[in-house]
Amino acid sequence: MTLFDNRNRTKSEETHRVYAAYELAHTLVDFGAAFCFIIGSVFFFYDSLVRAGTWFFLIGSILFAAKPTLRLMREIKLLKMGRIAALAEREET
Repeated sequence: MTLFDNRNRTKSEETHRVYAAYELAHTLVDFGAAFCFIIGSVFFFYDSLVRAGTWFFLIGSILFAAKPTLRLMREIKLLKMGRIAALAEREET
């Protein structure tokens, strides 16, 4: 088993659930980042809202940075789950 191997997500029902949960989190972060950039862009049309718009851009950027972090965390968790399952199978034989 290696990182970012598509087979890791279908090893068991549990790995499938973990994969789905991380995908949901990734999608929510994606929508949050897009929302922040849209709001920030609109705010830049008004001089009185430029500072708030800048904050929305910063938050959106942080959310975009969280996306690869979520993917890496998911892959490490799936990899660990696969190794634990393999060790358990080895002990049973």
